[in-house]
Amino acid sequence: MSSSGAKKFWYNIHTGEVEFGFVSPSVDRVGPFDTHAEAERAPQKLRENSERWAAEEAAENKRWS
Repeated sequence: MSSSGAKKFWYNIHTGEVEFGFVSPSVDRVGPFDTHAEAERAPQKLRENSERWAAEEAAENKRWS
């Protein structure tokens, strides 16, 4: 794993806390983010991405049916 992530912020999906560097196991981390504020928004960003991908998949499925 690249050491560049060691100097970034991560969102811990297990604890809901923002961490700096590789504090928690990778399975519990989302990121990396450049700022603490970006990492705090991780849950919202994940929801937005999930909703967008679901909409894109539904549109793709509709196109092929």
